Amino acid sequence: MNLASPLLPETGTLTPPSTRQLILGSTSRYRRELLSRLHIPFEVAAPDVEETPYPSELPRALAERLALAKAKAVAATFPHAVVIGSDQVADLNGQPLGKPGTHEKAVAQLRQMRGRTVVFQTAVAVVCLETGFEQSSLAAVSVKFRDLTDDEIENYLLAEQPYDCAGSAKSEGLGIALLDFIDSDDPTALVGLPLIRTCKMIRAAGVTLLSGKAVQT
Repeated sequence: MNLASPLLPETGTLTPPSTRQLILGSTSRYRRELLSRLHIPFEVAAPDVEETPYPSELPRALAERLALAKAKAVAATFPHAVVIGSDQVADLNGQPLGKPGTHEKAVAQLRQMRGRTVVFQTAVAVVCLETGFEQSSLAAVSVKFRDLTDDEIENYLLAEQPYDCAGSAKSEGLGIALLDFIDSDDPTALVGLPLIRTCKMIRAAGVTLLSGKAVQT
């Protein structure tokens, strides 16, 4: 947690004192955009979590561990709040693929994945220390990449520059043209936050949805 930075309200409205504060423990703009679809007030806090995989740690285990660690890291500073943590790891036959960070690494990732099926392991955790609430869940999204040419890879990366995305592709944008199919029971999981699972867990934690007092975003 970066204590030098205050919580950032994402709705332009402070959380009413009669409801339990909701915090997204992530600096990802994609997760902020997804959570804002629920039209409920929330704030954002950056979790201070070491994300290096353990030796031989499987991608799904890594995603689940980091999602829970992020939620707990923020909850330690805001024990009264309901905190959401999430993490995504691209899984290529048990090999974790993270965010490329550079054009060269993104090219290498897409070349490695072309013509193959990649499972995007997207985990979400919800924690409230004050009530003792803790739940986590994993949404596994199977994605088949087309047998991409080098020119297609290069043109895509120059157009969208998805260097902050696990797997080097944005399915919500031009990246959809790279794919043969997507198989998921929680459609937004591929973007970074499985909203069906998230809704179930924050309801269980005491956050009201569809109250008739939705925040305009």
